[in-house]
Amino acid sequence: MDFATTDLVFAIGHHLLIFALAGVLAFEIAVLRAGLTARDIGRLGRVDLWYGLLAAAIVIVGFSRVIFAAKGWAYYSANVFFWTKIATFALVGILSIWPTMAIMGWRRTLKREPAFLPGQPSIARIRRFLWAEALLFIPILACAAAMARGYGELAA
Repeated sequence: MDFATTDLVFAIGHHLLIFALAGVLAFEIAVLRAGLTARDIGRLGRVDLWYGLLAAAIVIVGFSRVIFAAKGWAYYSANVFFWTKIATFALVGILSIWPTMAIMGWRRTLKREPAFLPGQPSIARIRRFLWAEALLFIPILACAAAMARGYGELAA
């Protein structure tokens, strides 16, 4: 595979993974609401696993793209928008810990107590984390757009 094709494959893969992650996050926000059922909690647990797998794949493909594709490490490592994008994605990852832990806890409790359902305050708190994650996609996309247009080079 030639260099341009490698770059294209990494870019397509990276974008598809990001859209998939956004879809999973949208699913979680839609399902985690008042009226949550035991079946919903099971589905949230399975989908949340995909969230983690997709996030890991985004990091792997993204850094592969940085290292092996068109602009290379020298460009990205000296770009303030790259580091802001990485920091923001890391913040999304940190915020995702709370929903994951809550869903895992709900699933464990549900196994012990089949009638268990989380209360509205707990659901509302976890929804706030999910919405915060979703809103952080905005600066991530803004940073990506700025980098693609050559903005953000740190002074040498």
